[in-house]
Amino acid sequence: MTSSSNRPANPIDVEDVRARVNAALAAFMEGQSALLGEISPQLEPVSDALRDFLLDGGKRLRPAFCYWGWRGAGGPAAGEGIANAAAALELLQASALVHDDLMDRSDTRRGLPSVHRRFEALHRDSGWRGDREQYGASAAVLLGDLLLIWCDELFLRSGLDPAAVLAAKPVFDLMRTEVMVGQYLDVLEPVAGDSTDEGALDRAQTVLHYKSAKYTIERPLQVGALLAGAGPELVEAFGAFGLPLGEAFQLRDDLLGVFGDPAVTGKPAGDDLREGKRTLLVAHAMHALSPADARHLDARLGAPDLAAEEVVELRELVARSGAPELVERRIEELMRQSLAALEAAPLADERARAVLLALAEAATVRKY
Repeated sequence: MTSSSNRPANPIDVEDVRARVNAALAAFMEGQSALLGEISPQLEPVSDALRDFLLDGGKRLRPAFCYWGWRGAGGPAAGEGIANAAAALELLQASALVHDDLMDRSDTRRGLPSVHRRFEALHRDSGWRGDREQYGASAAVLLGDLLLIWCDELFLRSGLDPAAVLAAKPVFDLMRTEVMVGQYLDVLEPVAGDSTDEGALDRAQTVLHYKSAKYTIERPLQVGALLAGAGPELVEAFGAFGLPLGEAFQLRDDLLGVFGDPAVTGKPAGDDLREGKRTLLVAHAMHALSPADARHLDARLGAPDLAAEEVVELRELVARSGAPELVERRIEELMRQSLAALEAAPLADERARAVLLALAEAATVRKY
């Protein structure tokens, strides 16, 4: 195992990955903004919103895993092509977030107004006719779709060898399918699922895998590796490392969604409770609480009239259930599995192993 003294201080910035991805996104947006400007000057608010959303925040975790999957498979550090391909994952992430915020009715993202709220405000401030909330929702759907289109465009035009892009494209496409169906299952559970039945934990686990775990770490690693010409053994090894790590990442996110500091998360405290998310944390809480407390949590989770003091009450219920401690233990277990797989993975570059170890820690403790 790589010693802690050899681990980079901030793994996302090793080999200037964050800066290179940001530069790729900025260059891409410059071209896309010019295209939108040629279509109509009325699209300037669209360009501004997408530029702000893409360039003013984000950890760049998925591009980092893609890049280090590439390096671990023997891809060179130099060149714009891998930065462009990795940046395409950030366009996919932005698309998912724009839609996610709309579905969750979130007011903020990264401490700024969410896209649908931004366009509601534009409608209001411009004195336009009609329903401003509907306008904001329509704009968010279309902008999210535009980002999804652009992620494919940037990936295919990355500048890497077309044969390598073709080899990675099936996993890239599978990743997009997985996150969309995972998102649908996440939307389905609050309206059709019974959070107190025996299948709730299994359904929450399925959502966790497909909405987040695979999409955040496993698939970006595999895409990067395939772009560098990796064979089946390394692709499988990255799955063994990436899937449990992605699950641990999402479990940490679930804890932050209930107990996180808004200064760190960029969202109001207890936002997952307001949004009614049936996470694995909540599913464990439901199973551990008394029937009366479980019914109360189920009934008030995501209620439109949920008051601030009720958010505190529900948070205390989840804490009292012992579910946070159970989730913390599960994170530790998953990390052991993940790091053992990383240690055994046939990487072409030992530096990549050290950076991937540091990325794993960053993803699960949220230092960055």
